[in-house]
Amino acid sequence: MLSAGDMEQIRTALQREPTDVEMACFENLWSEHCSYRSTRALLKTLPTTGPDVLLGPGDDAAIVRFSDRIALAVSMESHNHPSYVDPHDGAATGVGGIVRDVLSMGARPIALMDPLYFGPLEKEKNRYLFEHVVGGIGGYGNCIGVPVVRGDLCFDQGYSGNPLVNVVCVGLVAPDRFLTARVKRPGSSLVLIGASTGRDGLGGASFASRDLSEDSEASDRPSVQIGDPFTEKLLIEAIIEMAETGKILSCRDLGAAGLAGASSEMCSTFGGLIRADRVHQRERDMHPVEIMLAESQERMLIEVDPGDVPLMGRIAEKYDLKWSEIGEVIAEPFYRVTFHGRMVCDLPIDLLVTHAPPCAWEQKTCDTTRQFSRPGGDIRTLALLVLSNPEVARKDWVYEQYDHDVQLRTVSLGGDAAVLRLEGQALAFSCGCNPRHIHLSPYNGTANAVLENASNLACVGARPICILNCLNFASPVHPEIYWQISESVRGMGDEARTLGVPVVGGNVSLYNESDELNTQIKPTPSIGMLGKGPLLDPVQPDDGWELALMGDAGMHLGGSVLDAVTGCGGSAPPRGDAKFLAPVRERVAASADLAATDISQGGLLAALVTLAPRATVRLEGDLLRELFSETCGRFLLACRHRDALAGLPCRIIGSVGGDSLRITGDSGEVVLGPDEVEAALGSLTRIMRR
Repeated sequence: MLSAGDMEQIRTALQREPTDVEMACFENLWSEHCSYRSTRALLKTLPTTGPDVLLGPGDDAAIVRFSDRIALAVSMESHNHPSYVDPHDGAATGVGGIVRDVLSMGARPIALMDPLYFGPLEKEKNRYLFEHVVGGIGGYGNCIGVPVVRGDLCFDQGYSGNPLVNVVCVGLVAPDRFLTARVKRPGSSLVLIGASTGRDGLGGASFASRDLSEDSEASDRPSVQIGDPFTEKLLIEAIIEMAETGKILSCRDLGAAGLAGASSEMCSTFGGLIRADRVHQRERDMHPVEIMLAESQERMLIEVDPGDVPLMGRIAEKYDLKWSEIGEVIAEPFYRVTFHGRMVCDLPIDLLVTHAPPCAWEQKTCDTTRQFSRPGGDIRTLALLVLSNPEVARKDWVYEQYDHDVQLRTVSLGGDAAVLRLEGQALAFSCGCNPRHIHLSPYNGTANAVLENASNLACVGARPICILNCLNFASPVHPEIYWQISESVRGMGDEARTLGVPVVGGNVSLYNESDELNTQIKPTPSIGMLGKGPLLDPVQPDDGWELALMGDAGMHLGGSVLDAVTGCGGSAPPRGDAKFLAPVRERVAASADLAATDISQGGLLAALVTLAPRATVRLEGDLLRELFSETCGRFLLACRHRDALAGLPCRIIGSVGGDSLRITGDSGEVVLGPDEVEAALGSLTRIMRR
């Protein structure tokens, strides 16, 4: 809702009362979801440029050069609140929307990532949400032929009333042929293509900018869009064919705030006139507010020369898509909407699109650390408890619902990063963050999230080329929350500068709270990262290979999986050191006799189970800290010959082979048999199939 201050500014600027259509436009375009009122100043501090950044933040997607012939269109979005109210359709339309963001650049979508965050799976409601969100993502992605190649999972009580569904999409376009979303000249025609406009999704942008309450599932269901992936597939092919004609001047996806949002932002360089009654509609007797603000899916708006409208129409009809010439670009800097000849909206376009007043919230430092208390139980019991945590366990139940091989580019999905084949090189994918670490230290935790994703890429020999982010937080009205947001953005920016990687785009999702359960999400600045490297054959360590560790565990168990399952507490994680990134990346890329995995969730124990589930390992110091610490920036290496480690600052800790995972340390020994390891790692699948 607009505040009293907002209304005063609007009335002063207009010198009159706004119409109902104008009010609806302001409520949505000035919402947090569309205008970034609370974070605009913070986001400007991020490094967004680089030699390969052809188009940075501000459009539907960023454009990053991959080679002389190929550029990547990349975008990241959230669909959090809709996915709680209607998990299948909310998640599905999140996929559809992010795909159209990439499509609007004239790029063909080739891959998706989905970092997801839910409440504990012991609760039936959370299992229901998880099941149907994954089903929605898989169902939509599979139908449109865009593979989900990477994801991340986190489970915490704070997400029980407000799960997070973040999605990344990547597309391909020629470096000199991409489209943009700003109109080019007055007199051009605006053509709407795709599904008919209905009443679904009304108020979606403003809905995404408020917390969830007990009656959300009933009262907010009209704010959740209903997607049709088969129409989306046709729309993809139609827009790509239209773009190949060279006749599209600009293009924009209809997402948040529907036609009003897309057309006003698109026309903001000049002005725009929309004839709402010309929009092809699915329902009868629609009000102009409904026509302009509905967020019906599978719709695109293009700018073309008036003489090219028939050509666009023929292409749309070839794919059995509806289309309407609904308006034009005008020279006057106004956003105007008519309905059967009556002017229902007449606003200064800058006032609507760029003049939403920023929000300056109070900040208050918050210390959430707890003193460490050594958990009860022996190391073996704790190890199996950590391995069976759904964040560490195998994700087969999720992966099996996604078609990974469509488009025939997928090389590998497992391990630290997914790899697609592109012009004989590797395009690598990583995503996610550790909200528990970030809750303890927003600055260090977010910096570590950037480093951890870069570490994942290093393990497949790839260097990071761009960063995307989705800033998911509770309400910035709370001083502690706004401090978390500010510190997280600062940590992200500093680590991005340390690595020399630009932050090219993202999304902000605030007010992720639940009145129903009295919960707030943990700070979740989810990261998406792409990398480039040589195309390597996957390396599987064999018996006799030596194991080496790079980096020290430190004394930091706070926010670890061990902390999550035992409540042991501990100090906040330090900022990780990036010094091992380049050596690991270069050595992995150069040697077929070396495998690497970074140490993250589940600590060294999870890394050992990933790389060498049967091995003999000798560690120095306390096994609890050595095995379960999640200090960032460390790597576990396996090599056929010790020569592969020459010059690397690492220490040999054991060798691959044997009939079990046998780990000894100063405080004792733990032996994990293959059957019990497999049983622990299968916990997520068992939970979701029971």
